[in-house]
Amino acid sequence: MIYTNISINFIEEIIQEDINKGFPKKKLRFRFPPEPNGYLHIGHAKSICLNFGLAKKYKAFVNLRFDDTNPTKEENIYVNAIKNDIQWLGFIWDKECYASDCFEKLYKWAFQFIKEGKAYIDEQPQDIILKQRKTPFEPGIDSPYRTRPVRESLVLFKKMKDGKFEEGEGVLRAKINMKSANMNLRDPIMFRILKVIHQKTKNKWDVYPIYDWAHGQSDFIEKISHSLCSLEFENHRPLYEWYLKNIKKKERSKQIEFARLNISDTIMSKRKLYIVIKDGFVEDWDDPRLSSLRGLRRKGYTPESIRDFCHRIGISKRDNVINLKLLESSIREQLNKIAIRVMVVLNPLKLVIENYPEDKIEWFPAENNQESQKSGKRKIPLSKKLYIEREDFLEKATKTFHRLSIGKEVRLKNAYIIKGTGFLKESTGNIIEISAVYDTKSQSGSESSRRKIKCTLHWVDAIQTLDIETRQYELLFSLEVPDAKKYFLRFFNHHSLKIVHGYGEPFLRKVRPGEFFQFQRIGYFCVDQKSSSIIFNRTVILRQSHL
Repeated sequence: MIYTNISINFIEEIIQEDINKGFPKKKLRFRFPPEPNGYLHIGHAKSICLNFGLAKKYKAFVNLRFDDTNPTKEENIYVNAIKNDIQWLGFIWDKECYASDCFEKLYKWAFQFIKEGKAYIDEQPQDIILKQRKTPFEPGIDSPYRTRPVRESLVLFKKMKDGKFEEGEGVLRAKINMKSANMNLRDPIMFRILKVIHQKTKNKWDVYPIYDWAHGQSDFIEKISHSLCSLEFENHRPLYEWYLKNIKKKERSKQIEFARLNISDTIMSKRKLYIVIKDGFVEDWDDPRLSSLRGLRRKGYTPESIRDFCHRIGISKRDNVINLKLLESSIREQLNKIAIRVMVVLNPLKLVIENYPEDKIEWFPAENNQESQKSGKRKIPLSKKLYIEREDFLEKATKTFHRLSIGKEVRLKNAYIIKGTGFLKESTGNIIEISAVYDTKSQSGSESSRRKIKCTLHWVDAIQTLDIETRQYELLFSLEVPDAKKYFLRFFNHHSLKIVHGYGEPFLRKVRPGEFFQFQRIGYFCVDQKSSSIIFNRTVILRQSHL
């Protein structure tokens, strides 16, 4: 299995400091805790690479823990998809765990909290509880149930567990400090009532723990040494530590926060991803325009490229926005090494070689990838008629135009040198056909072909050709940071998908779903994995402007 080292910086320093103070290396254990309520996106990949990268460095282990504390949105289909995506990235976890595995212990510990006067049942509606918490700039208001007798709360909590209460009729709250400047410490909810079927425990439970209560205790039960969270959980750390301290165990997990991944021109919010899918702006979670791992995979991104991207961006403590071009650079560099070079014409203009015999067909050898000698060669046909890109011909060439025009020579890649001789126009003035003559002694690779020609054109034979369909993807939003806008759909690019038909060399008849190609002088494409017909999805353009 392949792993990528991550530039860990401050997190690695913290771990190393703990080791220097006597924490045994053999007790290091990390976890990746996804919610099984959706598909993973590239922000999750950053966390995955971080945790597994640390495990590789320290020869430790990683638990895959599904945070299944909210059964209203969770499904087994997401569990399986998440496992598939992690394996696709190149990682294998040590233990597969679920927060629901800990429900019994969480319930018993909560029961003990009530006995010790550290928790109580509150029967107020949740909107009232929220109002009583006030703001960070003013003290909260105590619940009238805060001084409820311990025995009463114990009885009510058991009734809640046994299904004697309806949803919204009561919650269990920790008794901490309603005047704390940290809103998370203002008597947070530990358990609430949900009358739903859990995807794993079925109908065993009617009370479910809040994430903050399940998080640290699950870490403790699984013996997680360092619990790595995104920066949004920094203010939750005092609550994380309060809970662990009050279950009275000596060994405690350590929570460390790092900046989540933000990429320009991309939405990373799971809520916003749901909206664009549900409202039909994109096809599904595997739409290649999305930041989901399934979408990136279908677009042609490889696990190696995503791991490389995560390595490049490193780990920081401060939120920032990573330029999308850095992600594109990672896949471009990898595809340059592995993609087969082929010739495809997407805006065709017919070219007739006047002095080429009518019934003659030649086959020329072409390298599949100059970067890899193992990639082999293929043969491409040439006859009297072929297609070139419309943009490669001008009636009257300018000083800076070095492609084909009347009286000007260019080389047909892997074949001959040709000279433009004429063209045909429609009544509208649109050129529909051009003519040329070829130099019979200029075949590529021959001794007589070594005279210098400024331009080499890609082309496709018009007789032995393949009709192809490509899907070309542009930015999904016309705003650099769409995640920052509440009404982000106003900036949706309704022209983000363009379907373009063209012609390709016959070699492409044998392609398989997921194969990668460089359409020469155009870009990198892969064969769509979902379509029943051969469709090429554009992964990335061939060149990029500077970052």
